[in-house]
This record gives sequence, structure tokens and C-alpha cells, in this order.
Amino acid sequence: MHFDELLGVLGEFGPYQKYVYFLVCLPSIIAAFHMVNSVFLLGIPKHRCKLPNYPNDTYLSQGTAHDDLIKAYIPTELNADNDVVNKKCKIFSIPVLDNVTTGIEQSCSSWVYDKTVYDSTFASEQDLICDKQLWASNAKMVFFAGVFFGALGLGALADKIGRKKTLILSILVLLASSLAVSWAANFYLFCVLRFIVGFSCAGTFMSAFVLGVEIVGPSKRLWAGVVIEYFFAIGLVILCLIGYLIRDWKYNEIAVSVPSALLLSYWWLLPESPRWLINRGKYEEAKVIIRKIAKRNKVEVTDKQLDSLECDETATGQLWHLFTSRVLFVRTIIIFLNWCVVSMVYYGLSLNSGNLAGDFYLNFFLTGLVEFPAYTLCLVLLDRIGRKKLHCACMVLGGLACISTIFTVLYIGKSHQMYTTVILAMIGKIGAAAAFAVIYVWSAELYPTVVRNVAMGASSSCARIGGMVSPYVADLSLIVDGHFGQALPLVVFGGASILAGLLSLILPETLGANLPETIQDGKDFPPPKQAKKYEENGSSYTYRNESFIVDTTKF
Repeated sequence: MHFDELLGVLGEFGPYQKYVYFLVCLPSIIAAFHMVNSVFLLGIPKHRCKLPNYPNDTYLSQGTAHDDLIKAYIPTELNADNDVVNKKCKIFSIPVLDNVTTGIEQSCSSWVYDKTVYDSTFASEQDLICDKQLWASNAKMVFFAGVFFGALGLGALADKIGRKKTLILSILVLLASSLAVSWAANFYLFCVLRFIVGFSCAGTFMSAFVLGVEIVGPSKRLWAGVVIEYFFAIGLVILCLIGYLIRDWKYNEIAVSVPSALLLSYWWLLPESPRWLINRGKYEEAKVIIRKIAKRNKVEVTDKQLDSLECDETATGQLWHLFTSRVLFVRTIIIFLNWCVVSMVYYGLSLNSGNLAGDFYLNFFLTGLVEFPAYTLCLVLLDRIGRKKLHCACMVLGGLACISTIFTVLYIGKSHQMYTTVILAMIGKIGAAAAFAVIYVWSAELYPTVVRNVAMGASSSCARIGGMVSPYVADLSLIVDGHFGQALPLVVFGGASILAGLLSLILPETLGANLPETIQDGKDFPPPKQAKKYEENGSSYTYRNESFIVDTTKF
């Protein structure tokens, strides 16, 4: 008897599984804190050169005398909208008197920052502006590089030592490294610590996610794989509240780090994955947990059923097998591209929320709030209209919304640009969030069983590459001035999303089809006459060929 068959007796999603699943959803809230907190840690406030010999210097003007000093010392230039603005990185060595320049422009040595949005950020504390403007983007990229290596390294560790141990280890490292970030004294130490935070953050979310999905029955995996994303969205909303209330980056980082300590109680509250224990041959430990599940679910399992448990072993393949035929090669490249683009757009829009016009905190709040309808859309439509139509629609419609921001800049008055740009960006975020959930389910069903695990790992790696690229695209608005600069990142995200979405139409639909088992099945997929993927068995559904274990979308 395989574990999935035993779950038909225990209950696919009984009271005990609901208890475990709720617990493993909570780490996704913590993960959301750290995945997007660079918006608050590395935000660059409005700034200008500090005026020499002027006490109590602030960004905002303090009367006519101060205004005159700004005009006298700070050069001006035309931005992309032909508006006269102060140069942020230059100052006159001698002030302008009676509209006559008696000095020359020179680079600033210190700056004054606007404290309307932030009291302090690491970027403002370290003056990551002007010649160092790219450093903030580099720091964001380093974090996503940590997520990349964490997904690979801790994913392999979880297969070796178990989901629960890897989860606790990741939480310990996450707690220590995130608290240490608050005391980072220089840029390089900050980047090292943020890399470790990203590394452990991936392990925290991934281990909890896999443990929760492995303990539910096959017919509930789609729900288990999507519902946890609601908790990630809750984390974004809570992070907005924390950022609004705590505007100093050090205290902000401490506030989002401390809750991780509560997750250490999972050593006593969570069981190890019985599926993993069985696959590792640890049957006695698995039986203890299975009996606990049966007791809480108020069902009975016999010793004969427990003794008949066996490992669900399948043949293994290599990633390069997917490149041995033109059909599999094209499909794999398209899947990789969609993972990369959807991750880039998802995180890029989250990081770009601070660069949109209007209230900073309202925009960030909306980027988290719009994920709730996105995931609801997936739950309602995924098994009704199919993977291909839903994914393509989300990618293309979200991409069109992003690209449309360029038309608001060209044809809509400045008084209305703020609202239209934010609305279009939020529609783009809905498309990216929904597509992120769909592409995981769809690609897992397209890959043959013999290479499914390694192929999904490679796909996840492509998503991490997209995450590393996203900060640079999001920060294009800092390089290009004016309203066009605000729209430029959205145009790039939108164009990439439309291209990937249209290419996904080449992929076959998997709804209602038996999943491919061998490389040859993958080449021939879909067969001329597709059998139903599932068949009704009493009140439950037994998936015939669903041997994959859902991993994660965000990591």
C-alpha cells in the first residue's frame, strides 16, 4: 500500500491535516516580510545636496531665506518632462548672486533626505545615490541570489535529513541573520547578511510548503498549493502596516525578524512528513505519526495496513533528457522562460510600488491586496477552463495593462496620470500573481514523471534568475526622469509578460489528461484520445498518475 492509498482511509484532508496545514501556512507570512522588505530597507527618499554653512538643514524649505539659498547653491536642469528640477548630485562651489554664477559645479559630499516616507533607510544612511545609485539594486539582487542558492541547497538538504529538521534549521538561521542585518555597519556586510536571509528564507518557506502538501491527499494538492499563497499576500499587507508604523530601517528589520522566533515551537508542534519517512525506509517512525493522524481524524487503521506500506519509488531521469528531441526542447525552453518572466514581473511590480505616483504606502498596500482576487481566480477557473487559456490570459492581460501606462503618459493629463498608472500596475500584479500559481501546476503536469523533480527544480532556478533581474528593471525609473521614467519599468515588464504568455500557447493543455510517465510519453503528449486524469471513487478522487509533489511558486 502506498501512502496516497492509505490517505484514502485516513482522510485526505481531515482535522489533523488541517491543523498541520494551518501551521505550515504561517511561515509564508514571515517569508513575505523578508522577500519584499527591501522596499523599506533600500528605499531611496527624495534628496538634494546639503547647503554649506547652513545649520539645521532639512529637505523641505524653511522660509524665503532657505529658498534663496537653494536657488543660489544648487544647479537646475530640465527633466524628461521639461520641468525645471534641482540637480541631486551637484552644487555650486560659490553661490549664484544676482543670476550670475561666480562658482563652478562640483559633486556633493553630503545630502539632505526627505523624511516624508521614511525616517531612515540603509540606502540613505550609506548614501547609495548618485555614483552609488546602482548599489541599492545590487543589494536587492544579492538577496535574490541567496534565495536561488537556498532553494537548491536547502531543497536537497530537506530530501536528505527531512522537512521538519530543515525547517527548524532554516528558521534559526533566518532569525539570527535577519536580526544581524539591523546592525550592519557597511554595505558589504549588509549584502552578506541579506544573502543569508534570502538563503534561509527559501528553506523556511519551501520546507513548510512541501511538508503541508505531502500530508494531504492527491485531490487536495491543488488547493493546498494555492491557498498558502493567500498567507503570503497577508504577509505583504502586514508588512505595509509595519513599514507605515516603523519608518526607521533598523527597527523595521527587527520587527519583521522577531516573529520568526515563534516558529521555533514547531519542533514540538509539527510532525515529520510521513511520506518522506516512508520513502527513506523509516517505517516505524512513520507508523507513529500515521496512528496520530488516525486518532485525530477518528478513523481506524489496522496493523496489516501499516505493515503493507511501501516506498513509492519511480524511475529517475536526467534533465538533459528533455533536450533530446525538438518537441521536448521547445516545450522546456518555453516553460523556463515563463517561470523567469513571471517571477521577474511579480517581484518587479512589488519592488516598483514605491516608484509609482501617489501615496507610497497605499500603493504598496494595494500590491498585496490584489493578490487575493488573483488566487481566487485560479481556484475557480483552473479546473474549468484549463491551464493554457488561464495562464495565457493572465500573462497577456497583465502585460497589456503594464504597457498601457505609456499611453497614460502620452495622452492623459498629469492630474489623472497618477491614478491610471497605479490602477494599470495593480492589474498587472493580478495577472502576474495568478500566472505564478498556474505555471507551477501546468509545468509539473507537462514534465514526464521520470524527470519531473529535477525539471521542476530547474524551472524554480529560472524563476530565481527572474527575481535577480527584477530590481534592475524596477529601478529604471530612478535613471530616467519624469513620468516616462515611472512608466518605463512597467513597459518592460508588460512586454516580457506578453511575449512569454503568447509563447505558452505552443504548450499542450493538460486538464483531464493522464500525465506523461516516460520520456517517450512526453514526446507523444497529449495522446490522440486522452483518458480522464481522475476518476470518482466514492466521495474522493484518486489521481492515476499524479506522482509529483507540489513544491512552491514563490521559491
